[in-house]
Amino acid sequence: MQRTQRLSALMANESRTADTRLSRNDVSVFGVRHLSPMAAFQLRKHLDQVQPTIVLIEGMHDATDLIDDIVRPQTKPPIAILAYSQSVPVRTLVYPVARYSPEYQALAWADEHGVPSRFIDLPSEVFLALQDQMMRRWEEAIAKETSASEEETDPPEELAEPDVAAEPPSAIQVPVRRSVYSRIAEQAGEDDYESFWERYFEHLEIDGGYRSAALELGKQLRQTEQSEQENSADARENNNRDVAENLIRESFMRRCIDAAIAEGHQPQRIVVVVGAFHASALGDELDAMTDSELELLPRLDCKRTLMPYSYFKLSSQSGYGAGNHAPAYFEMLWECLTNADNGIDIGVNQVAPRYLTNVVRQLRASGTHRSTAEVIESVRLARVLTSLKHGHAPVLADLRDAATAVIGQGDRPLLAEPMARVEVGTAIGSLPKGVSQTSIQDDFNEKLGSLKLEKYRATTKSDLTLDLRENRHAKSEQAAFLDLNRSTFLQRLSLLSVPFASPAASHQSSATWAENWQLQWSPEAEIALVEAVLLGETIELASAFRLNQLIEESTNVNDAAKLVAVAVRCELLPGMLAAKSQLQALAAQASSIADAASAAFELMQTIRYGDVRRFDPAPLIPLMGELFVQACLGLVASAQCDQTAAKRIVAAMDQLNQVALQYDDVVDEALWVERLHELSSRDDRNPTLSGYACAILLERSQMDSEELSREVSRRLSPGVAADLGAGWFEGLAGRNRYALLARQSLWKQLDAYIGDLDDEQFTRSVVFLRRAFGAFSVAEKRAISENLGEAWGTGADLASEVLEQPLSETEQSQLDELNEFDFDDF
Repeated sequence: MQRTQRLSALMANESRTADTRLSRNDVSVFGVRHLSPMAAFQLRKHLDQVQPTIVLIEGMHDATDLIDDIVRPQTKPPIAILAYSQSVPVRTLVYPVARYSPEYQALAWADEHGVPSRFIDLPSEVFLALQDQMMRRWEEAIAKETSASEEETDPPEELAEPDVAAEPPSAIQVPVRRSVYSRIAEQAGEDDYESFWERYFEHLEIDGGYRSAALELGKQLRQTEQSEQENSADARENNNRDVAENLIRESFMRRCIDAAIAEGHQPQRIVVVVGAFHASALGDELDAMTDSELELLPRLDCKRTLMPYSYFKLSSQSGYGAGNHAPAYFEMLWECLTNADNGIDIGVNQVAPRYLTNVVRQLRASGTHRSTAEVIESVRLARVLTSLKHGHAPVLADLRDAATAVIGQGDRPLLAEPMARVEVGTAIGSLPKGVSQTSIQDDFNEKLGSLKLEKYRATTKSDLTLDLRENRHAKSEQAAFLDLNRSTFLQRLSLLSVPFASPAASHQSSATWAENWQLQWSPEAEIALVEAVLLGETIELASAFRLNQLIEESTNVNDAAKLVAVAVRCELLPGMLAAKSQLQALAAQASSIADAASAAFELMQTIRYGDVRRFDPAPLIPLMGELFVQACLGLVASAQCDQTAAKRIVAAMDQLNQVALQYDDVVDEALWVERLHELSSRDDRNPTLSGYACAILLERSQMDSEELSREVSRRLSPGVAADLGAGWFEGLAGRNRYALLARQSLWKQLDAYIGDLDDEQFTRSVVFLRRAFGAFSVAEKRAISENLGEAWGTGADLASEVLEQPLSETEQSQLDELNEFDFDDF
């Protein structure tokens, strides 16, 4: 804090002498590419030569007070500085560094030599404000475009005739501008910019060569940008924002350099580490930002913290300087460079054998053997490939090609996973406890430790199975309820949308005491966690606040019932009571049968968890009964619907039936059976739902074979329209099929019914029969064919054999005609 206050006081002095401005040319500027191992290696050599009294580094200016934590011995990169706004919508800015980042090595060198270091880029509050303005402009533009498209109408008739002389829109070719980096790579004879950069910069071992080359590249990029701005209106329009932001940033950097000079540091003893693009713009030719200009910059109130980062996240970022497509590979290059400096290895030439050896090790670990001779041969091939492009050592593209040709024997997919592990890796950083953490991060880390979940903080997915029952053999209460407390913690993270844990499919879905999770840490999880601090200082407080938000936003009984379940799983008793009150209020209003049934079913599931979740479900039981009655009373009226709505009601009937079976002593089961009988007998309701009601009654032993036979005769009679009869059978076949297969009379009646249909009626019946039989298994269909064989008098075996034969041309033609029928109308 003292460092920041002192720097701010120095920078507040706007008066500068002409000598101060001129002396900026004498400052030692080192242009880098972020996450460049050769830049980091040669930068340390440059620092050894200059022996600066201060090191200035491109980075968020107001994050300078985090430097001491970044360079702590216990801090293990990759890590990142995270800035986040304190208002909604939350804007975030991430500044990652790896062990081989030149910025990190500059900070480490300064710490090792007792030299002060500072960040000199715009403050995070300005960056976030600029980002917020940009995002709002995008949102407004999208909204405006959407509104315009919705209001668009057909042109008047007199304007509708196209201009025959004009070129049709499909023939107009819009030129696509390729990036300057792609053009640089092409001119150098490389397939992509990454290969160009690695060959001409990462392998540039000549002392001072990297600094000179990066400075020249930065100048050329600036000249190219300026030329494109002058010659292309499109480029001016697209790049105006980027250009303006770069000019502001560079003006602020010059201000910071002047502040260091004003503090008494000799320009020759100041080293400035910035991106190569900015390196040539920090001299005397342009003025530094003034106090009045600084005051005009927008700001967004924010905070900053440090967070662990991952190589996987670095590899997934894109854009020049924003990420690194192969972070583990470039750390390997860094190790080879530093070992060579210690007289152990031979620099960049050692990368090829290391990379290819590690690929083979990964391949062997997966069960595929490759010999040492193949590694040697692939190293030779890689060096031949790079010699064709006059390279000093193989680049990653050469190594991939050599590995594919020799180790993979031409099979690139075989090497995809081994190469990804060697190139990207699974490394994640770590921070000492309490280092620049928000309160919610500290709470998260404490919970990981107390719940023994620290080993799951990895970039690879891990499965976790929980038994929520009390472990009666445990010696302490904490150990006895370890899995239950784990579940509560993970459920709260899920409520906060922190992507650390996600529910997995359970092998025992009916067990109320079992939970399966998949855990995987990612920087996105850390960012989501930090954003949640706006809701509360701990995970419990934040999740309680979020639950209350959702309760206030809920508008139907189904959503409210789900929130009751969420509150129980998160062990948030006040939230459970609030959700219950909201559910009661909504239940008093008219609700659809689907919503009421789903809410009753959700409450049933929650009540079943009562014992293992250590909460009293008694207050929820009357509410479940109330919703159950409401859904039952609306069943018959709702069944007058089309097939689309019928699908939702079928699901609701399933849920109501399960509630009635599980809690027959609590809910009005007699009402449920009565409503099923009424729906089953009604001819003016959706036939599929009537058939489904009949199936449930049959399953519950509320309908005997004689009653079923009478209902089949009534429904499948020649006078009944085909879509009504077949639709009813579709509903009947929707459940308990084995009971239907055992009833020979049913299949005789169905066969007679279909045989009496004319061609048009048969075609209409196929709509429903197809859906009905489509859900049957192969064994069930075979049993049907055997039943039909008995009905036809041909015998079960012969009927099954005939029906399993391939279709004849005539039969196939008839089937094709049916396939052309528009089934969507039904």
